[in-house]
Amino acid sequence: MKELIGASLKYQAGKVQVLDQYLLPHQEVWHHCQDVVSMQNLINKLQVRGAPLIGLAATLLVAYLAEQGAAREELNEAIDALEATRPTAVNLKHCMDCLRQALQQHDFAGAIVQLAEQLFEEDVALCQRIGEHGVSLVEAADNILTHCNTGALATAGIGTALGVIYTAAQKFGDIHVWVDETRPLLQGGRLTAYELKRWQIPYTLLCDSMAASLMAAGKVDKIFVGADRIAANGDFANKVGTYNLAVLAQYHGIPFYVVAPKTTFDAKCIHGGDIEIELRCTSEVTGVSGSFGECQWAPDNAPVFNPAFDVTPASLVTAWVFDSGIYYQPEFSAV
Repeated sequence: MKELIGASLKYQAGKVQVLDQYLLPHQEVWHHCQDVVSMQNLINKLQVRGAPLIGLAATLLVAYLAEQGAAREELNEAIDALEATRPTAVNLKHCMDCLRQALQQHDFAGAIVQLAEQLFEEDVALCQRIGEHGVSLVEAADNILTHCNTGALATAGIGTALGVIYTAAQKFGDIHVWVDETRPLLQGGRLTAYELKRWQIPYTLLCDSMAASLMAAGKVDKIFVGADRIAANGDFANKVGTYNLAVLAQYHGIPFYVVAPKTTFDAKCIHGGDIEIELRCTSEVTGVSGSFGECQWAPDNAPVFNPAFDVTPASLVTAWVFDSGIYYQPEFSAV
């Protein structure tokens, strides 16, 4: 397999390597991954995260195993195990389904390696196209609010929603970003802030609960968010807290844009109620941990509700930005 280099995933010198996103921004640690269990752990612990990146990381591992001479049945078991790691994001399933097709070829190892290279390079290209389409929705001096992390860390390219912001900043030079911290795991405060700082794009970090007062004060011009699964009717699942923003945006008359690759669109999912929402462990809510240390603030054994995602109805979306173009409410069925 040829070298494939992304911001947080790479295949180099015959090794699949992933950047530990749980340790960012204070530590930049790369993990060498060479077996299914290791990749499962990295995904489940959110050391590898972001819907497109999860699919690509799993795909590169399967391609690596194929190059090492793994048998067809072993690869099939690896694909099934990796697909089961996280249920909500559809990109992982899409990649695994593509691998299953490649596995049927006579030269299945070669087909899988070729597919892995293709999917990685396609993601770079589609991120670029997303940015080119989405930038038409941005104006000079815009104050843009975003939630969670949708940048280069979550993809092989420049990102989805954050990729649009990056493209706009390159075009206008005076874009400012409001960054939701994104409780409970602070992907905004840790990862989006990290990327914006590296890109030298002005940003301001805020608690999720502060977004409403910003909107009321007229300080938010647009909202751009990503998606982990988009249903056939336009409902979509994204990091929990996204639905809050959509409701607030409609009340305050602020454009609310969903940005994702077309691989996030799930035509078999009729509406948002059909999307399985991942529930995560209680410790993510009762305290905090990471490269900065650990702290528990809740009482021992406190009951916790911790969905990783929520579903936003299509009726609250101004437009969907895909790599194929921008789709407004009447046009969405044409996606």
